[in-house]
Parts: sequence; structure tokens; C-alpha cells
Amino acid sequence: MSKSRKSLVIVGNAFELERRAAQATPERIMWTRDELGHLLNVYGRMVAAGIWRDYAINDGRDAARFSIFRRASEVPLFRIDKIPAMRRKQGQYVLHAMDGRVLRRGHDLPALMRFFDRTSLKLVD
Repeated sequence: MSKSRKSLVIVGNAFELERRAAQATPERIMWTRDELGHLLNVYGRMVAAGIWRDYAINDGRDAARFSIFRRASEVPLFRIDKIPAMRRKQGQYVLHAMDGRVLRRGHDLPALMRFFDRTSLKLVD
């Protein structure tokens, strides 16, 4: 009648390891479903207006990129980058112009996409 006892092992930093694993950046950075919804909403409005015609989505180790083209054979008119490493600094979303200039940075993608609402409004005589 020997009772086998199992010893209880307590690992003091198990929760810390799980927290770090959850915060670690994934192998590939990609847009979430909500982010793609915001991007494609603005893209759809501009396509309907006849301004844009094509887009490209790229993923990578450091950033995800959404490029907007007037025609598929050209360089992108605008690039929207998601760089999680910049999340706590200037914001993880960056809007670049055709020549590479940074037009806007931000922590909030819908606020960044409002840039296109302002620029698409034109006064007609």
C-alpha cells in the first residue's frame, strides 16, 4: 500500500515567459482584418472616383506595406506601412508619398486614412 506522491514543481517565472512570448513579434508582420477593412474602404471609394486602380500588400519581418497605384505599371502613389517597432515612439502607421516623403505618422489607422478624405475634396467653379 505504498502511495506514490508526485512532487509539485513551481516555476516562478512561467507567467513571465508566457507574457514575453505573447508580446514577441511574430515572424511576419501582416495587416489585421480591421486594418484591412479601413484600408480597403478608402481604396474602394478612390477606385469608384476613378483616382486609383491597383494596390499591393506586402508582409515582412519588420513591417507590413499597403501600396496604392494609379496604374499597375507605375511606382506607388502612396505607401502605408505598419511598423510595430515604432508603436511606442511615433506611431506604428506611416503614410509615404510617391517620392518617399513621410506625409503622416500615427497610432491610429482610421485617423491616418482621413488624410485621403481631405485631399480628395476639390472645389469646382
